[in-house]
Amino acid sequence: MKEIAPAGGVEIATSASDRTPILPARYVVPFVLVTTLFFSWALAAQLNDVLIRQFQKALDLTRGQSGLVQTAFYGGYFLGAIPAALAMRGFGYKYGILIGLALYFIGAVLFYPAAELRQFGYFLLALYIIAFGLSFLETAANPFVSVMGPAETSSARLNLAQSFYGIGAFLGPFLGGIFIFSGVEHSPEALAAMSSADLDAYRIAEAQAVQMPYLVLAGCVALVAVMIAMTKFPPVDEGAGAVSGGLRASFRQLLKVRHLTLGALTQFVYVGAQVAVWSYFIDFTKDLSPGTTEKQAAHLLSFGFLALMVGRFSGAFIMQRWSAPKLLSLYACANILLVLVAMTTSGWTAIAALWLTIFFMSIMFPTIFTLGVRDLGPLTKIASSFMIMAIIGGAIMPPMMGHLADITDSLQTALGVPLIGFCVVLAYGLVGHK
Repeated sequence: MKEIAPAGGVEIATSASDRTPILPARYVVPFVLVTTLFFSWALAAQLNDVLIRQFQKALDLTRGQSGLVQTAFYGGYFLGAIPAALAMRGFGYKYGILIGLALYFIGAVLFYPAAELRQFGYFLLALYIIAFGLSFLETAANPFVSVMGPAETSSARLNLAQSFYGIGAFLGPFLGGIFIFSGVEHSPEALAAMSSADLDAYRIAEAQAVQMPYLVLAGCVALVAVMIAMTKFPPVDEGAGAVSGGLRASFRQLLKVRHLTLGALTQFVYVGAQVAVWSYFIDFTKDLSPGTTEKQAAHLLSFGFLALMVGRFSGAFIMQRWSAPKLLSLYACANILLVLVAMTTSGWTAIAALWLTIFFMSIMFPTIFTLGVRDLGPLTKIASSFMIMAIIGGAIMPPMMGHLADITDSLQTALGVPLIGFCVVLAYGLVGHK
């Protein structure tokens, strides 16, 4: 039965036997603003799935080469995590967020000259700067949300905030499909038959298609930064925790924390599996259903992210009654089975199975994150940087999957890469989190 919220808290969903609020009232406004960050980095990350396909056309890249989009992006996350943690340790969550938004803005603006020059390296630099900024946002937002209330509802609270990731993730490929994909798709034979002038004009147009969407994105990021700068953030209570100590000893202490180190490893392979599936979903759909256009495949991927959002909203409430590790294990089992179906069947059966994995990925990142950083008190910021650094898996596994697909000429075979990742998630949910 739903209860009226007790004084001082926002009772999102409770029962008579559980009256712990997910979010105390004093954090509502900061929570809403921080939640927009989950939306903003989802939009940037999922636009990469469109860019991978677009750069194959605009810059004449193979699947393995285009996978370097994710290497640059998640490499920025990896190298930005420690500076982000140190900045927030010294200046707090709010200033860390503002630094991240400034970098995000700069990287988005750089897409304009990169498209004029048509050099893949410049695009990679712009993506790296965006992701370096996003590492500040994630290193701040995830732990900030997790300590914005009672520890026992931290997983539910972070899953609730991460639900809005699904909106940004939906809009990334959906808007990218509309404003970046031109709808002009030439076969290799048609490209080979083009004159040099026609081919160059085609590639110029495809490269410049990314300019306006990224300038609009930069403007939106600037607006969010102004709103956050003008809002007062209340202090949060990180507690005394089970681990304490100065900065010099922090890393040494944290490396001894089993649930953190295994959590970081699990986050590494999970993010790699997630990004690998999303990066090549459009190509996978085109391979198994040749009559499907790029726009249609991109929009199908977009609706998968609506399923992700539904999964995170529902996961936030399910976790009030089920333990987080139990739900994580169940969803990992589901994805292992679905990837096996996608590898061994054909046509729309395989496409549908791969699409459904997006729903069951929903709770994985936030749940692994909160299980990894729990009970670390004043070292939560530094521990969070470990978990954000683990996102480097997204830089490594997608190119591996792309190169394996190039070698075997089969994206279905290459799905063995994310399959391994989901098996590791299952192990962490069963025993590794303890």
